[in-house]
Amino acid sequence: MPTTNHSASRPSASSPRVLLTDTNRWPAPARVAIGLAKSGCTVAAICPTRGHPLLYTSVVERCFPYGSLRPLESLWAAIEIFQPDAIVPCDDRGVLHLHELYDRACSQGSSGARVISLLEHSLGSPVSFATVSCRGKLLNVARQQGIRTPDSESLNSLDDLEAWQAGHTFPWVLKGDGTFGGRGVRIAHSFEEATKYYSEIQGMFGARRAFKRAIINRDPFWLRPWWQNHKPALIVQSYVLGHPANCAVVCWKGRVLAGIAVEVVSSDGQTGPASIVRVVDNREMLDAAERLAERLQLSGFFGLDFMIEKGSGTAYMIEMNPRCTPLSHLQLGKRRDMIEAFSAQLASRPPEDTVPVTHNDLIAYFPQSRNSQSASLQASFQDVPQGEPDLVQALLHPWPDRSLLFRLASKSVTLKFWT
Repeated sequence: MPTTNHSASRPSASSPRVLLTDTNRWPAPARVAIGLAKSGCTVAAICPTRGHPLLYTSVVERCFPYGSLRPLESLWAAIEIFQPDAIVPCDDRGVLHLHELYDRACSQGSSGARVISLLEHSLGSPVSFATVSCRGKLLNVARQQGIRTPDSESLNSLDDLEAWQAGHTFPWVLKGDGTFGGRGVRIAHSFEEATKYYSEIQGMFGARRAFKRAIINRDPFWLRPWWQNHKPALIVQSYVLGHPANCAVVCWKGRVLAGIAVEVVSSDGQTGPASIVRVVDNREMLDAAERLAERLQLSGFFGLDFMIEKGSGTAYMIEMNPRCTPLSHLQLGKRRDMIEAFSAQLASRPPEDTVPVTHNDLIAYFPQSRNSQSASLQASFQDVPQGEPDLVQALLHPWPDRSLLFRLASKSVTLKFWT
């Protein structure tokens, strides 16, 4: 069971109040919470109330239940009770919920004014909301800002896919909006594969997958888009031969405060999340983040994904994550400490020159890297949350993986039908 211990690093009564939102059970939100608390913020969270890593930290003042079927009501209630100075979304679904909440608040007249102000303060200009969650729109804006991107096209039908075929060689990359963790990304090596993947991604939120995720993976947040008959928008993108890279930044009203760029050393498959990264000084990636932050007038945390072209070393931006990413909590010194920069901005004070947690340029994410076969693992800084033994155990043994159904589904080929 999680424990509660607020004796260490307890913020003062006047400290900024930050509400984290997360519908998944990934490690990043808990790590961000720990960093924010140590930097002087009072932290609360809205998340699933069973098995979430945030429940196992010693720094979260209060956890609010995040309803999977009525998420907007959950968010509104948490805001009313906690009265945060800022909201920090930590997953893609949560970002979409906050955008929906903004629209609802706008329809509420004066009673929605507090929520409107909070979301604009936390996320930036509402004009950007429709762009940051749409891959096609975001890439168009990036190109307008002079950012190098692969050729891409929005897909409204299979006819669009056939038209794309005329001028583009394989492989192609198909992606669906509202998907995350690589689940909505497919690499096609033929037109037959492309049409198959188009149908797969369009049906990502169908009944079979929704109930599988809800029952076996214990993730009921898939039920709402199924009930709403949600069909994700798709894009097709030219494939860049090379290796993946990404950057994360924190910004305020269009100005980047701090950021880190990395190249991926090891990952979970060809399209899955990184487990080991190498910190690099890649101005091309960070310049892209600065241009987009200014153009869209963003506030808060976001990340950009890139492919580094083999041979030329050129960075091609492939998508945005408008939320915290696994890099966001790393405190690597001046201009590379996003947590301190964000906390200082909220508290209206100059950022402190914090001591880097490591000078090693190889970072092994915990617990993602524990099964990595990369030769770089032993040479890496192991990003284990120090002083949080309950959290470490929770991350090593994720709650959704403990159920009998999950273990059976993981081992039984008879349940391949569900995947």
